[in-house]
Amino acid sequence: MFIVKYKKIFVSISIVLVFLSFLSLLVFGLNVGIDFKGGALTEVVYKISRPTQDSLNKDLEALNFGTILLQPTGDLGYIVKSRDLNDSLHAQLLKTLSGVDTNVLTETSFNSIGPSVGRELTRKAIIAVILISLAIICFIAFAFRKVSRFSALGRQGVASWQYGLIAIVTLLHDVAIPVGLFATLSHFYGAELDTLFVVAILTILGLSVSDTIVIFDRIRENLRSETKIDKTNFNEVVGKSLEQSYVRSISTSFTVILVLLALFFFGPVTTKYFALMLTTGMFFGTYSSIFLASPLLVIVSEWQKKK
Repeated sequence: MFIVKYKKIFVSISIVLVFLSFLSLLVFGLNVGIDFKGGALTEVVYKISRPTQDSLNKDLEALNFGTILLQPTGDLGYIVKSRDLNDSLHAQLLKTLSGVDTNVLTETSFNSIGPSVGRELTRKAIIAVILISLAIICFIAFAFRKVSRFSALGRQGVASWQYGLIAIVTLLHDVAIPVGLFATLSHFYGAELDTLFVVAILTILGLSVSDTIVIFDRIRENLRSETKIDKTNFNEVVGKSLEQSYVRSISTSFTVILVLLALFFFGPVTTKYFALMLTTGMFFGTYSSIFLASPLLVIVSEWQKKK
């Protein structure tokens, strides 16, 4: 299959994309939201009808409180995320939200989120990613333990634990590119890193690894099957497995991407960046399972053969 034949080109494309993503992250950084750096969360409900989000955003910008995120909730409410506010600033915020008549709304909650909460969320997110990565390596190493026999019998191939490591490499690829995109959006459009960002990253991990395992499982089945595939030629096994799997992988991913694009274009403002992150992760997750993970298996196999 041409993917195996031109494997170095596809791997090089992935390397360039990851490099640009890291460059974007280093140059632009991430615009951290109040979930991680601390701030204030105010929720209000209007009694009759709420003002439009655009008009309130213009009024809130005049306060010079820095970045303020306004999120609709329910039919009459808004959630306002801002930097930490003292009593006087809090009163200014409520006055701006209510306009001329202070009786048009009711404040249902006001909470201060300290930086310690942000550090705790960061620590848990990092631990979650590490544990997920270790679990993936262990699972794949166990599930693909029998493929190591082919190397022991003098056939080309890779050990089961190497399948796991390659899966982690592709996951890093799938996560790095959306993070780089988010860094660019943070710089030019003010996108903020919040808990939805963490949820998106963890979701991308789950979606991406499933596609990779489908391809790997097809390779394993072809290595164990009694078909006419030349099992002494690992490149042929991988190429045939890709031919049998890529249509299914692309079709499944395309269906999910359509739903995510609908959420991005027609969903609420608060989930647009979340939907965009998932769409990007899903797209490159499908790309990596076909054009990166499998070629890497072939490259590792050829490298081991030369030793």
